[in-house]
Amino acid sequence: MPFPSSPSPCQLIESSAFLGRKVWVKRDDLLHPEVSGNKFRKLKYPLLAWQDRHPTWVSMGGPWSNHLHALAHAGALGGWPTRALVRGAAGMQSATLDDCRRLGMQISFVSRDDYRQLREDPQAWRRHLDAVDDNHVWLPEGGSSPQALRGVAELVDELPFIPEVIMLACGTGATLAGILAGLGGRSRVIGIAVLKNADYLRQEIADLLQEAGYPAYQNYELITDAHHGGYGKAPPELRQFCREFSAACDLPIEPVYTGKLFHAIRSMQQAQAFGDDERVLAIHTGGMQGARGFA
Repeated sequence: MPFPSSPSPCQLIESSAFLGRKVWVKRDDLLHPEVSGNKFRKLKYPLLAWQDRHPTWVSMGGPWSNHLHALAHAGALGGWPTRALVRGAAGMQSATLDDCRRLGMQISFVSRDDYRQLREDPQAWRRHLDAVDDNHVWLPEGGSSPQALRGVAELVDELPFIPEVIMLACGTGATLAGILAGLGGRSRVIGIAVLKNADYLRQEIADLLQEAGYPAYQNYELITDAHHGGYGKAPPELRQFCREFSAACDLPIEPVYTGKLFHAIRSMQQAQAFGDDERVLAIHTGGMQGARGFA
């Protein structure tokens, strides 16, 4: 399975958006020429564990899902069939789903209620397939399995230094948990939750660390009031920030994940939340399918 073998670059940003503070950016949006972001890292070890078999990978996501986009590419590269249960009405179209179909992924649509059940019941996906056997393997939403943490943890070894502060956007909490695993107690990690009422992510992070065999690291903070209205919400002020920041820094961001991350860094710098001697590194997790949706 040809997962990316070369590290993504680090870029030093000196932008007026950060009010004089230099911010390092780990450009995981450049990890793969077509699959932007951290999704390949999360898929790496779950998929490699099955490399000698011929599974059919089944997962879930929305019509602009970065995870499904990455899984479709990984399936095509590895020669594995892929199935997706997509939240939405039958016949729904998106450029992301067009890519997934072109790569061979079979798409089935489920209602919002059924989608909620897929989140709550780890066996619910079986009811949406005509025939299920031992070669059908389920991957949870966002690829957030305990095995995913090992692939994310490898990012830490690629950093040119261990900064005092590492910041990233959080959807399911798996990437943050993986970064904690890689740091092994070093640094201070700040997660920017991109959805409303995200306090439950603390338990998700603890469960993932425990199930993956890592200590219960506590060297992180979860910011839950920087979601700009909730998941997929992008008020005009946030979209304007994304456009101006992308143009000024030659760094593509979008309103679903990375826009909220860099906007939060600016807000924290305004509030003098960082020490003068603290080096701040932001992880650009990619997630650029959302930009296609808003376009």
